[in-house]
Amino acid sequence: MPDMVPGGGPGAQPGGGPGAETGGDPGAEAGGDPGAVLGAEAGGGLGAEAGAVLGAEPDGGPGGLSHVGGLLDAAVRARGVPGAVAAVGRGPVTFARWAAGLADTTAGAVRPMTTGTVFDLASLTKVVATATATLALAGQGLLGLDDPVTGYLPGFTGLGRVTIRHLLTHTSGLPATREFYRWCGSPRELLEALRATQPEALPGSRVVYSDLGFILLGEVVAAVSGERFDVAVRRLVTGPLGMRDTGFTPPGAPGERFAATEPRDDGTPWTGIVHDENARVLGGIAGHAGLFSTLGDLALFAAWWAGSGDGPVPAPLRAQASRCQTEGLDGRRGLGWMCARDASGILGPGWPPSAVSHTGFTGTSIALDPGSGLWVVLLTNAVHFGRDHTAIKVLRRELHAAVAAWATPGILPAP
Repeated sequence: MPDMVPGGGPGAQPGGGPGAETGGDPGAEAGGDPGAVLGAEAGGGLGAEAGAVLGAEPDGGPGGLSHVGGLLDAAVRARGVPGAVAAVGRGPVTFARWAAGLADTTAGAVRPMTTGTVFDLASLTKVVATATATLALAGQGLLGLDDPVTGYLPGFTGLGRVTIRHLLTHTSGLPATREFYRWCGSPRELLEALRATQPEALPGSRVVYSDLGFILLGEVVAAVSGERFDVAVRRLVTGPLGMRDTGFTPPGAPGERFAATEPRDDGTPWTGIVHDENARVLGGIAGHAGLFSTLGDLALFAAWWAGSGDGPVPAPLRAQASRCQTEGLDGRRGLGWMCARDASGILGPGWPPSAVSHTGFTGTSIALDPGSGLWVVLLTNAVHFGRDHTAIKVLRRELHAAVAAWATPGILPAP
């Protein structure tokens, strides 16, 4: 089991700085040599001096936070995932970080996983980039959540009364996805095919997790901002939050810093190029997938979202986004987020009703509780081993259960 540098116990108070106050999802996947566990690093806090020890945490047993490292180790050794990184924190304080396994298992290109590895986030794009940019524009009064989408995309007349809120909550009536990449060869062709796709249900009548709805939201953000979607996300979200290693179509040689995803027909994996096929047709810049990031940058994002400061999206609007908007329907959705107690969620009963989460098809996830400020980031390249979802589903459930057990009752309320 990897060693962990203690970084504050369940009752420790978060450090100073923005967000210091306390405050799930289809697309799960799984898959080389298992690789060695690299160990845990001192948290230090997102706003604290690097390497600072933030308090004593008498962990060590199965219920301690070090158990998280053991779960990553076990998943790698069982060949459930090639590699993984994870971080747990509260507000701006990172309690611990771990890295295990390999970023690439390809013969001749084997590389260890590190906490600086860049991941294809897949559908985490939806919450980190698209929903957040949409809410940032709403917070500036530039769009209304209950405005019809056709007010911003007038060519999409088939959407009828579908609103921005319907897209954010996956209640637009649009289908989950379409394999546009099989017959579309350019962004223009794909958007024309999307324009011709009709909703299958009345808006607001059901929850169906939809890539198509978030492709549309990316187009809405571009239309309202007057900028290309990736430029708008950088200006509205990642730039203000200091997420320097986060973006679309990232530069850099594939072998230097990226986690490899699914192998192509020739055996070489997609590395540094978006895995999602529709996103590739869209040039790697899309509202549903395409964002790349690191553990450290997503820790910044999670700490901000779970905190009480304003930032890119005003705190009251973030609070609204984290509350269930779909009571009485067949899914529990906030504005972009999956809410606790959703049937397909990754958070078990140890997490409070105020918690939210999201996952990505490549093997990524983020979970946080605005009520307590607790957050968890788990990034794997599970899809590097294929599209069997079993192992990553198990790892997500066990990891979040372990964190909840460690955090109760010091941080999280007792169930």
